Amino acid sequence: MQEMLYNRFSSKMYAVCLRYAGNADDAQDILQDGFVKIYKNLTRFRSEGSFEGWVRRIFVNTAIEHLRRKKYFKPIADKEENTIPYNATTVLDSLGEKDIMGLISQLSPGYRTVFNMYVVEGYTHKEVGDILGISEGTSKSQLARARMILQNLVGKFLDEKDRKQKQP
Repeated sequence: MQEMLYNRFSSKMYAVCLRYAGNADDAQDILQDGFVKIYKNLTRFRSEGSFEGWVRRIFVNTAIEHLRRKKYFKPIADKEENTIPYNATTVLDSLGEKDIMGLISQLSPGYRTVFNMYVVEGYTHKEVGDILGISEGTSKSQLARARMILQNLVGKFLDEKDRKQKQP
């Protein structure tokens, strides 16, 4: 049973772990911890949703616990939050998923986690704050900063891509 679960979910869940961890070593640690939790808690699955969704939630929570232990989250004052600009339309809209994931992996762990939870996983800022033990304002601020950093990274990426295309 354990081998079947591992074979079925390991590649998808490794991608989730890598998205939060940002490096292969930490992602492997999270993957291993997540499967241990799955195996120990199989009897707790109540068939109220999809089994894959239940598995995914365990891996996301395991990744967040891993990051929380490393203390990557810093509170930001509400006053500071209001100074971060956000443009609703970003250059991220013009990139492929692989390029975007590569750029997201360059974010600091705190920014990357808030970005993943809010943008990819669909949590609200309140939920992100509750799960990570930060304020809702800090979640919003870290997301805004993550977006600003990503916009800069995307600009550099596109400039480099453009420069390579112009070379003979």
